[in-house]
Amino acid sequence: MMPGTSFSWNLLTDLQDLWSFPFMVNAFRAGAIVAVLAGVIGWFMVLRRQTFAGHTLSVVAFPGAAGAILIGVSAVYGYFTFCVGAALALALATRGRQGSLGRLGQESALTGTLQSFGLACGLLFVALYKGFLEGFTALLFGSFLGITSGQVILLAVVAVVVLGVLAVIGRPLLFASADPDVAAARGVPVRALSVAFLVLLGAAVAEASQITGALLVFALLVMPAATAQRLTARPLRSLLLTVAIGWTVTWAGLVAAYYSPYPIGFYVTTFAFVAYLTAHLPGGVAARTVRRRIHPPRIDLTLTEGAA
Repeated sequence: MMPGTSFSWNLLTDLQDLWSFPFMVNAFRAGAIVAVLAGVIGWFMVLRRQTFAGHTLSVVAFPGAAGAILIGVSAVYGYFTFCVGAALALALATRGRQGSLGRLGQESALTGTLQSFGLACGLLFVALYKGFLEGFTALLFGSFLGITSGQVILLAVVAVVVLGVLAVIGRPLLFASADPDVAAARGVPVRALSVAFLVLLGAAVAEASQITGALLVFALLVMPAATAQRLTARPLRSLLLTVAIGWTVTWAGLVAAYYSPYPIGFYVTTFAFVAYLTAHLPGGVAARTVRRRIHPPRIDLTLTEGAA
């Protein structure tokens, strides 16, 4: 909680209070950018059943940021270096595997290995660091304090680049994600698309970690997408709903974190989890069934994949 602040239940007054601080304006801008990017990338990640890979990259973000602080540079460089590097390692190590089961088995083994090694490196960097350790709590669970206009610009540039590349490869990536064997048979470069997507996922994780923290970025990638895909099977509607849910829970988390002593990552995760549970209520399932009967989708993208 910010000193001298309290929630007045007058929404107009509270909003004016929030937006009176430049760092909060930057936080809301950064949160919106991160929510859009994480929502779009997370939607494809859940569709492709690569949640375990996404979780591993979020874990790798922690030693990346801790290592950057250890050597005296901005944590941003550590986020992107480690996350994108780990994504390339995953992509290149599995690109030559034949058969779906073989690729999945190799990727699962490698992601588990990277996750364990990443946590070990993070703990080592924390032990080697001799400064004030409270900053590492923000690395793990997120913080909206200290977000500068320069960081917002950097987040926006990364988001534009990632979403631009995704827009170019979006249609074949959707085909390869829904049915990779048929896509490969029709000449779609499935392996190249897989490599490209993992790199984009690494960049998205590095960006989102700066808001939610390394350990909780996974929630922003998975739960809005899983909630939207539960509510509708139409790809475009599901994608837009994912972004809307992610944006809402991120901004709601910022407001809650501003008026409380708890980190933003906790609130973002909690609000996203509530939305996910709500989508699984009997009424929500019934409504979804009715929509599917009235407007049957050409491609059913609803997943039943469990949490990685």
